[in-house]
Amino acid sequence: MKKTYKIEVDCANCAAKMEEAVKKTEGVKDCTVNFMALKMKVEFEDGADVDSVMQSALKACRKVESDCEIYL
Repeated sequence: MKKTYKIEVDCANCAAKMEEAVKKTEGVKDCTVNFMALKMKVEFEDGADVDSVMQSALKACRKVESDCEIYL
């Protein structure tokens, strides 16, 4: 399953770091962060609990940029 989320990120470098952090999150198959569009596309592994995976992804993003927001 793939979903697209609106994300607040301040710079392209941070967006790239967030993309890598989310890719390492359990339950995530793939992730891309588009800095210009402020969108994050996440592909989930089969059977993954989307809500809990996204909470973990948000925590990972906040390690890169503490004021990051992902609009679920």
